[in-house]
Amino acid sequence: MSLYRINCIKRTAMNKIETSGGNVHNIPAILIAGTHSGVGKTTVTLGLMAALRARGLVVQPFKVGPDFIDPSHHSAVCGRPSRNLDPFMMGEDGVRRSFCSALAGADVAVVEGVMGLYDGMDGTEIGSSAQVAKILDLPVLLVINVHGMSRSAAALEKGFAEYDRGVRLAGTILNQVGSERHQSMLKSCLERPIFAALPREREMEMKSRHLGLVMGFEKEHDIAVLAALLEKHAAIDEILSLRALAPPAHKEKANMEKSVRIGVAQDEAFCFYYYDNLRELERCGADLVFFSPLVDDLPDVDGLYIGGGYPELHAARLESSPARRQIKRASEDGMPIYGECGGLMYLGRAIELETGSFGMVGALPGSTIMTKRLAALGYAEAKTVGQNPIAGLGKTLRGHEFHYSRFSCDKDARFAYRLCRGKGIKDGWDGLVEHNTLGGYLHAHFFSFSVERFIESCRSYRKK
Repeated sequence: MSLYRINCIKRTAMNKIETSGGNVHNIPAILIAGTHSGVGKTTVTLGLMAALRARGLVVQPFKVGPDFIDPSHHSAVCGRPSRNLDPFMMGEDGVRRSFCSALAGADVAVVEGVMGLYDGMDGTEIGSSAQVAKILDLPVLLVINVHGMSRSAAALEKGFAEYDRGVRLAGTILNQVGSERHQSMLKSCLERPIFAALPREREMEMKSRHLGLVMGFEKEHDIAVLAALLEKHAAIDEILSLRALAPPAHKEKANMEKSVRIGVAQDEAFCFYYYDNLRELERCGADLVFFSPLVDDLPDVDGLYIGGGYPELHAARLESSPARRQIKRASEDGMPIYGECGGLMYLGRAIELETGSFGMVGALPGSTIMTKRLAALGYAEAKTVGQNPIAGLGKTLRGHEFHYSRFSCDKDARFAYRLCRGKGIKDGWDGLVEHNTLGGYLHAHFFSFSVERFIESCRSYRKK
């Protein structure tokens, strides 16, 4: 059994413990933001999480925005699923709900921001770290890359502190500090507390891939090194004194009766899921059955959820796996199947690579052609206009799209979504439908619409 699958099993067992309930209490909580992308937020965040864990604390991680990559690293370091906090996709109440429901059993909450502190959708604050900090009333630590500057760092600090006084800027974390003398100069001119000063030579780098960083399960984090870095150069005790002023109360009610079994594809090829999406399916009555389309047979389930990932990197194995033909037969039989991005690619007829064409499930009328350039990136919003197993007509789905491919479908293909925002599969259409199978480029967040229709579709299929 692969290390990845062992980790999945461990996470599944841990999730059952985590979701058993408990009171949300006023625990230490911070949001780590940056002046802009690339200043070292992820390095700082992972190091702080590792240092807190080394002290024996249970750390609950979060990530602002729709990203799948950073949360996978959080989860690898913390041993708890990282939650996305995104006001555009989830709404403000959804952000509060996700944050509070995750805190049960945790000693401290650490939120990693996105881009620069004030950077949001279309030049607004929507989806920004600042908006999330205000929704949850979290203290913010601002990461500044101080390489080549001293007093200018004070100007940055002052500007970020005064731009929106509704944001509580508690202090700074200085990255790329050149020497003790450099640190002394910075300390003499900065007004707010310096919670960490990381030396230049200790900056850690991660291997890039076309979607950003490698996934957390693909990188062996040296937690001891990460912990030592922050323990030595950060004021951990002072950081633990920071708290949200008034954590919002939330008590999540779960449907304890599991009325349907939904298979979830989870392996190296399919690994992009919002954790709250899985929780929402469980809350509405689904018993989730995780399996690997790379090696497993299709389990005995009433429906399928196939998330995004990297099917193109595993095309040969997917082509030869037993699940491919089994899923095709299940689709033809009317099983409700929902695929997102990588799931769409897998449910099509083939994936076209430079090295050749590889057969996929063939449940949807079209094939994927990989592109060398980014085909789509950004928030997406869709209205349902056609019958589908996921959402009723006229419903709004919000999410995100990010892919280096295009899906070439038949001329008579039927679509379930009309996009108000985003690109989709073709000319603003997304959500390709065949039988009771739906696949699209949209990574939808299940807080933006009810998944009860999907549950009911699976229940109806089981009773056939």
